[in-house]
Amino acid sequence: MPPSLYPLVFSVFNASPLTSVILVSFHTGSELFASVDSVLRQSSPVELIVVDNGNPESVVAELKAKGTAEPRLRLITGHGNVGFGKANNMGVAAARGDYVLILNPDCVLRDDSLVKLHLHATALPHPFMIGARILNEDGSDQRGCRRALLTPTTAFVEALHLSRLFPRLRLNLHDEPVPASLAPIPAISGAFMFLPRKDYDLIGGFDEGFFLHVEDLDFCLRFRKAGGEIYFAPDVPVTHIGGTSDVTSDFIERCKAKGFIRYIHRNFADKYPLAFLWGLDLAIWMRYVLRRLVTQFRSTHE
Repeated sequence: MPPSLYPLVFSVFNASPLTSVILVSFHTGSELFASVDSVLRQSSPVELIVVDNGNPESVVAELKAKGTAEPRLRLITGHGNVGFGKANNMGVAAARGDYVLILNPDCVLRDDSLVKLHLHATALPHPFMIGARILNEDGSDQRGCRRALLTPTTAFVEALHLSRLFPRLRLNLHDEPVPASLAPIPAISGAFMFLPRKDYDLIGGFDEGFFLHVEDLDFCLRFRKAGGEIYFAPDVPVTHIGGTSDVTSDFIERCKAKGFIRYIHRNFADKYPLAFLWGLDLAIWMRYVLRRLVTQFRSTHE
């Protein structure tokens, strides 16, 4: 179907539901406004809630001015950096839409993205969640947009970079052929999660014990345990610039390590021997130390 017909088909066969798009921003940079504008250009009813986890005063002032001129944009600010999961929960709590889209602040939507998502949604039983085809700026599929469920075994393979030796135990599936149409997928990225508001509330939103990273994998696992199905929509391409937040790579890697360990112990402590989990903790911290050493080596030899 030509993309130009999506709005017409949707308006004929469906009432247009309101989607609340949640953008959590921490020193995102100029890409934030490209993302904001792409949301407000949607041909489906939308409200945009920007949760300011920390931005320069000039950026906050510009967001406030934009919100004054554009009633569909609301800004939540003044709380400081409370973490990705908690900030999204704050945004959803303020949302008025029947659907929510968790969207990274450096993701740029196509104008018909929400229309396509709602067309898919009409055929899906609850609870469900849909992920997009997240692309790098060069058009390649981004690592992490299609994933396996994270288990202690896949975490071990990921931590020690053993996926080439054990390809069936890979966490990230972006190198696999792209499905021709909407397809079930074990897990998706927190950069783009579209689902009914009631299905988000079904599991209580994100676990706020995660500060940054791995909370999306935890969300997917708990969503599945609650009877939900997750889908990948190849016809909804989204450009994710990535790496825009003004934080150090060491901070990100520490958050990843803590997130992996929390996830494993939270979800698998009763299924694996404690000695194995401790060994996995060690492997995760070894990965962190190794990546930090490599980063330091590169910075001193540039």
